[in-house]
Amino acid sequence: MTGIHGDFDADEGGVRDPVLPDVLAPDLDVVFCGTAVGEASARAGAYYAGPGNRFWPALHEAGFTPARLQPQDYRRLLDYRIGLTDLAKRIAGNDVILSRADFDCEGLRQRIERIRPRVLAFTCKRAAQEFTGLRRIDYGLLDRAEFPETGIFVLPSPSGSACRYWSIEPWKQLRRLLPGRNPDV
Repeated sequence: MTGIHGDFDADEGGVRDPVLPDVLAPDLDVVFCGTAVGEASARAGAYYAGPGNRFWPALHEAGFTPARLQPQDYRRLLDYRIGLTDLAKRIAGNDVILSRADFDCEGLRQRIERIRPRVLAFTCKRAAQEFTGLRRIDYGLLDRAEFPETGIFVLPSPSGSACRYWSIEPWKQLRRLLPGRNPDV
């Protein structure tokens, strides 16, 4: 298997040195969750840093941030009540290299239960499918109660390698679910 790996310590109960750290805090509006960090992002040390990735432009265009942020600004997302994580924290690479063993669904569930964001937004169908166990998933808000206080939303992947599935509309729809929560936007 190719890819970039972080350190995993089973005795410690999970990821000791993830490829990229989570950006999480209690009571966020939304936590964006991908499958795994891309190799370009791992090399840059920043989320969604690959050439052609639409994540940062989409955040601004959909109204989550007042200006277009750069990948190296990812820690600033907490200022806008936005968090970041991935389903696979120990490996970086495209979805095609990921196996079920790479995904830590229980770890994600625990993180979300602990911080209770308003929405957990998967930035691709594969992450949502692996987490929920559903094979058929549409973009938008899922009619499924995984968490008592957190909705689950599925977005088209912003990855440049998924450009044929791209649409900004679900991103805008998600932002409309969060009215008035980001006063600086």
